[in-house]
Amino acid sequence: MTLIVCALVTLSAFFYVFYVPGQIYTGPAKTRLAYLRERKEAVYDNLRDLNFEYKAGKFPDSDYQEMKTSLEDEAAAILAEIARLEQIGANAPALRDRKGARV
Repeated sequence: MTLIVCALVTLSAFFYVFYVPGQIYTGPAKTRLAYLRERKEAVYDNLRDLNFEYKAGKFPDSDYQEMKTSLEDEAAAILAEIARLEQIGANAPALRDRKGARV
């Protein structure tokens, strides 16, 4: 009897752990533009945190300047790519004719 109960518990645990439902919801698909906007917010948050911690005396001048420059360069690259993608998106409707076919 104990052996049967242990086997049932083991089978139940394996079923619970390894069962894959037929349809899995993975969330909305992200575009490159949405990813870049999220990344921009993260870099801005990092810059704010870095500035706060520098003013609190946690970083020496040289480290602060190096990290700040690195984050600002990353933010500039992200903003440039966002602008490029938005410009491409704005020009995309002009590349189609009246029936929706690409020209």
